[in-house]
Amino acid sequence: MLPLRAQIYLWVRMNGEFIIPLNGLTTGNHEYEWRVGKEFFESFENSEILDAELVASVVVEKSGRYLGIDCDVTGDVTVECDRCLDDLIMPVEVEVKLSVKYGDEESSEEHREGEREVVFIPETDAEFDMSQIIYDYVCLALPMQRVHEEGDCNPDAMAHLAAGEPVEAETGENNPFSALKDMFK
Repeated sequence: MLPLRAQIYLWVRMNGEFIIPLNGLTTGNHEYEWRVGKEFFESFENSEILDAELVASVVVEKSGRYLGIDCDVTGDVTVECDRCLDDLIMPVEVEVKLSVKYGDEESSEEHREGEREVVFIPETDAEFDMSQIIYDYVCLALPMQRVHEEGDCNPDAMAHLAAGEPVEAETGENNPFSALKDMFK
């Protein structure tokens, strides 16, 4: 089985999406628009995103050796509700601003230019793959707690949670904390 990065690379290459060709890119602005759906997030293992209907609009500005990328990702993703485990549709609106630099990353150089994040690529690269960047920024845009609005959770799950059956504490030798019971006497 191929490593995860290789699987993602093959998926992107087969679909031809999320790739910005660097060779032959003329001076000026170039626009790209990609649909980002369920298959995209399935290609990244362990993704918490179950489904997606997103649009990634990209504007690439090239001027000499300067390459600026502005990417807006908008739409909806489906994740699991942390409370009831039903599907939860969440809106996503992400703005990514990148400055692409050729060469090796210098440890002393700042990784931000104003409001832009700096990305370093090898001089030999003929294309720039946006898939990992889109994935990362969409995942970072999601809140830590993902729950339905009050009253919108699955009523069966909420009834089970509300029942609140008390859990009996282990006693005697089976309790791993029994050694601590005389600690404050």
